[in-house]
Order: sequence, then structure tokens, then C-alpha cells
Amino acid sequence: MQEVRLLCRQIGVCAGCMVVLGLLAMVFVLGMGGPEEKVRVVPDSLYLMEYNPQGLPASPANDLVKLGYDIIRNTSRYLGPDQEDSTKIYAGNRLACASCHLDAGTRPFAVPLIGVVKRFPQYRGREGKIGTIEERVNGCMERSMNGQPIPAEGREMRAMIAYMEWLGRYTPEDGKIEGRGFVELGIPERAVDLEHGNSVFRTHCTSCHGDDGQGQRSPDGIGYTYPPLWGKDSYNNGAGMTRVLTAAQFIKGNMPLGTTYDQPVLTDAEAFDVAGFINQRQRPDKSNREADFPDLVKKPVSTPYGPYADPFTAAQHQLGPFQPIMEYYNKEFNLIKSK
Repeated sequence: MQEVRLLCRQIGVCAGCMVVLGLLAMVFVLGMGGPEEKVRVVPDSLYLMEYNPQGLPASPANDLVKLGYDIIRNTSRYLGPDQEDSTKIYAGNRLACASCHLDAGTRPFAVPLIGVVKRFPQYRGREGKIGTIEERVNGCMERSMNGQPIPAEGREMRAMIAYMEWLGRYTPEDGKIEGRGFVELGIPERAVDLEHGNSVFRTHCTSCHGDDGQGQRSPDGIGYTYPPLWGKDSYNNGAGMTRVLTAAQFIKGNMPLGTTYDQPVLTDAEAFDVAGFINQRQRPDKSNREADFPDLVKKPVSTPYGPYADPFTAAQHQLGPFQPIMEYYNKEFNLIKSK
């Protein structure tokens, strides 16, 4: 019996050592080099890969990837009002793709671009058809960038696609990874409180976006260090970010600066109210919005413009409460809507 106890004790010690070694290995992989450094928590290990292409050796293919990376980060310089060649100006504002696709499309729950190319062709309810990745990029150009489509075969489009393909090199065949899209939001069962949203904005947003919401221009005068949230240089009223629920999810997972998806600064109610406050401000008008969502039943409940397949007002679609609208679609169309 004594030999058995000794053997069990030795096995226990070995198992404990293996656990400790495993934890140390995880710490090393996650980049925790010392007691003062914070472990980066990610929803998928793919976010720990190297996604800065600047160190790639020069070659035609790699140079295209690098150009795409630069366009995503400095869109105004290449495609917007800061482009010196007037024939290459497609964006109508000085935002960058990276204004929403944070960290050049590599941050989880900030609409990351990792694996996105592999998820196309894809059905899009707003267009009512299966579309290509190029059409999706141009959807952003016309709405978030308040501009016009880029030539699908042009060098700039090919560069952006090349960069996104490079980002997805480690992803599975379907391109689906954890952390794509936005964080979940507990939708308050009430309308947006605009006064509270204004208070949240004054407390958490003005240090970067300014008291007037117009952001901060980059030191070189090209684009923005912190983008405007409304006004002529912001996204237009046909962009996905004008939906209160979409904007609230983005804000909760990423704002104010330094927020991470797993440690949000704002509560669901604060994100909800400040999103509503921001989206009630003046912004450029998107023409022909009424043609969006040919099947109106597929229209998200917080789409701020009609027509709708329901009897609720545009004001309620803009500010809520959204639960009655969701209940209507569940009852009338057997659809469970979350946004």
C-alpha cells in the first residue's frame, strides 16, 4: 500500500507540473512577457497572428497587399478629397475604412476584415441579391464614405481585396471566425433617452471627437486621427451605422478609446442612448434610399428610413422602443429579429 501511495503522489506531482507548464506556455503564446504586461484576450487565436504587411519582401503581389493596407488606413489620401488626382476621387468624405474596421480590420468585434473575402459571394438583404466582395466594398463607398463606386477592376480595388485575402490566409475555408461583427447588446425596453445620450457623449466622447462631434484632423492635414460623428465629413444617412442598434453594438465593444469587447466601459443603456443621440444629428443625405431592401420584411428594425412592412413610425424605427416592432415581425411573419 505504501508503494501505491508513493506512486499516486508522484503521478499527482507530475500532473501538477504539466498544468503549470501548460499555463506558462499559454502566457508565452499570448505575449505576456512580464508581470506588468496585460495578457491580450481574444475570442479566436487567429487574432494573434501577424497582420501588418509592411515587413513583407518586395514583389508585385506583396506590393499590392501593402497598398491595400495603406488604402484601408488612409482612404482619404488614395480615394477621397485628399487625393491630388481628381479622376481618382471616389469617397465624398475624409473618413477611412479603418474608422469602422478598427486596427486596419484586425480588431475583434469591430467588423474585422479577417476572412471576409471567403464569405463572398453573399446574399445581402439591402440589395436583395447575392453580391460580390467588390459590390460590398462599393456599398461602403456609397454610404459610409458618402461617395461613388470604385472601378471593380481598378488597382485600388484589387489592392484592397488583396489585403483582405492576405488577412484571411489562416482562416477556414468558409472564412468564419469568432469575433466577426459586433458584441451583443441588451436592448433597453424603452425609447432612446436623447438627453442621457448627450450626457454620455459629453462625458466619454468629446476628448477625441470634440464638443461639436467633428473629430480631430490628422497632424499632416490628411484624414482624421479621430473621425467626425456627424456633419458633412461623416457617413451619410443610408449607412449601416445610422441604425441605432448597430451603432450601439459598435460603441459598446469599442468606445471610448481603449475599450475592449470583453471589458466594455459603457453599459448597454449608455451605448444605446449615445448611439441614438449621435444618429439624430445632421449628416449627408443618401439618394434613392427607398430602393433599399426590395423585400421590406428583411429590413432591420432600426433602419431609420422607410418604407416599412409594418405600421410603426419612422421615429420609432429610429429611437425605439424596438421590442414592439420585433414582436410584430415575429407574429406576422414568423421572424425573430435582433437588430
